[in-house]
Amino acid sequence: MSEDPPSENDETPVGAAAAMGQEPELIAHADGGLRIVRVRSAEDAAPFRASFAGAYQDIFAGAPYNERFYASEAMGFLDGFLRMPDHITLLAVKGRSRVVAFGIGVPVSARADIARELRGLVPVRHAFYLAELGVQESWRGHGLGRRLVDLRLQLVDRQRYSHVLLRTSAIRNASYQMYMDMGFEDMGVYMEVPARRIDGSVRTDRRLFLSRVLQGSSEGG
Repeated sequence: MSEDPPSENDETPVGAAAAMGQEPELIAHADGGLRIVRVRSAEDAAPFRASFAGAYQDIFAGAPYNERFYASEAMGFLDGFLRMPDHITLLAVKGRSRVVAFGIGVPVSARADIARELRGLVPVRHAFYLAELGVQESWRGHGLGRRLVDLRLQLVDRQRYSHVLLRTSAIRNASYQMYMDMGFEDMGVYMEVPARRIDGSVRTDRRLFLSRVLQGSSEGG
């Protein structure tokens, strides 16, 4: 994932950048000269859209998903998330605008397909969904993905949300283990997801739901 091996030390506390009036909001620094920024609107995202699309295409073209997306589709996904209420959209940026990783979260209620699968299993109105996590291959292996998960967990409004959910490959790979290590639980609930693959075919793959109760939330205790 990176030209430079990262470290975990140089960071700005969550929310501190808002007080400094920076746009987009600086959430943290990461090794390799990365900034992790929060984008809240299409205006915030404008300098990063093209680079986000390229990163999205590259990341999901690899295993285990092997998906093919057009740049316009990737930009459309970003635009859609930015229109959702309470979204948390974080970009790890190299230099002025090169996106090397991203983490996006939205309320479960904003995703009808996810809410339909989980209704009756979790309190949908009080559940937050970690919708996207992607790290370019050259930046992997240094904790950037975990950092983006942890920062989103810190930013979730615990007065409104008591549960966090995500969907990952049913293959028990390194990502699955990372989530287990972070306190997520395997729900044993699967979803078949159709997608266009890099060979041009459209096939489904199996995704697994994981959940975690937010400590300190009004419902989570």
